[in-house]
Amino acid sequence: MPIYEYQAVSSLNSCSKCRDGFEIIQGPNDSRFLKCPYCGEKIKKIISICHSTINEESYGNINAMNKIKEYEKSGMWSHAAELADKHSEKTKDNELKSRALDNYKKAGYDADSLAKHVKAKKD
Repeated sequence: MPIYEYQAVSSLNSCSKCRDGFEIIQGPNDSRFLKCPYCGEKIKKIISICHSTINEESYGNINAMNKIKEYEKSGMWSHAAELADKHSEKTKDNELKSRALDNYKKAGYDADSLAKHVKAKKD
């Protein structure tokens, strides 16, 4: 059942509950409250921001990761490495940075020069 928020229309004669706002669990077909159930003053339903704990990946991040996978499946290691490298810089993702290094190695780049490149960027 949804939770609805209500608040006093006027704070002059309202109680502390409706003055500050309160939540009520109501069914979708229940009629809305017009008066505060605690003090009887006029109240209004307020629209609140939904606070969710869902963390969704951005469209851009999903596209980049899919493109990296596509390059890897096709054996286009240097393309996959370059995209993973650039995207890891943007997102500060260390796992993606390691993946980029692995793809650079698969593309035939020298592992020692890549290690120096990573250390230079950290300094």
